Amino acid sequence: MDIKKFFKAKRDGLQQAIYFVINPIVHGLIKIGFTPNTVTTIGFLGNLVAAGMFIYAGQISTPEAPAYDWVGWAGLTIILSSLFDMLDGQVARLGNMASTFGAMYDSVLDRYCELVTLGGICFFLNDTGYATGAIITFAALVGSIMVSYVRARAEGLDIECKVGFMQRPERVVVTSLSAIICGAVGHNVEDLSFDPMLILIVAMAIIAIFANLTAFARIMHCRKALNQK
Repeated sequence: MDIKKFFKAKRDGLQQAIYFVINPIVHGLIKIGFTPNTVTTIGFLGNLVAAGMFIYAGQISTPEAPAYDWVGWAGLTIILSSLFDMLDGQVARLGNMASTFGAMYDSVLDRYCELVTLGGICFFLNDTGYATGAIITFAALVGSIMVSYVRARAEGLDIECKVGFMQRPERVVVTSLSAIICGAVGHNVEDLSFDPMLILIVAMAIIAIFANLTAFARIMHCRKALNQK
């Protein structure tokens, strides 16, 4: 069995199921006059709020009492904001409002979303005394941006480049779920035998490793494609 085809089929099936659920919302947004760019902007603003939550959590945390509540709410905000990332494309398709600028605008704001959310986590971990976690998060941020950059450069050379595991949807899920779990588990920190902050740091390490591996895999894919040409 081709593993890549298997996971692609599963992912496509999940995507279609999600579209089945959100399409009524999409039609409602179109009826009240929402444009794809408006939906994209709302999603970005939500991620900006999440980043602010992480930074604020770092400011009000103490070594004895990290602000786990704010971490959990920030993770939930990222998930809700990411829904707009799916809605904008459907609004464009179902509302016949697709445009080249809209595609570029969506892609640029996606990068901004990752910069601000991972940057917020980096600030939070540094402010709460987890300097190593902050460095790991910075590595995750670099990997996340390079995954998208390599693909953009490849497409500029007329090379399709979607290889790799840790793409944006996976990164969003790992980031948001780890923040939510960290926030929820942190409520019972006295009963735990481990530091709840490790949940967030390990998630950042997973992104850092696999995002950078994905970026290098795409570089090698491009090299192979160019040599064949």
